[in-house]
Amino acid sequence: MTVHLNWPADVVARLSEEARQKGLSLDAYLLETVLHHKAANGTPVTDEERQRAREEAGRSIRELRKGNILGPDLTVRDLIEEGRRF
Repeated sequence: MTVHLNWPADVVARLSEEARQKGLSLDAYLLETVLHHKAANGTPVTDEERQRAREEAGRSIRELRKGNILGPDLTVRDLIEEGRRF
């Protein structure tokens, strides 16, 4: 399918530069951008839905953390120092 768009030159230039920075053709970049803004069922994803998904992910992470401890004598500071050794 071929689609012709009549966009202002400055918009085309900006999108072309963004595509170039990602190593994509303008066609591929626009297709990727359009598909990225759709949900799995093909409907647009709203900002509200994205916010709910983020909140749910946060709740899930906090729930998974419950009951996990570092150990009786291990502290966060010990882990930081361990990370600095490498």
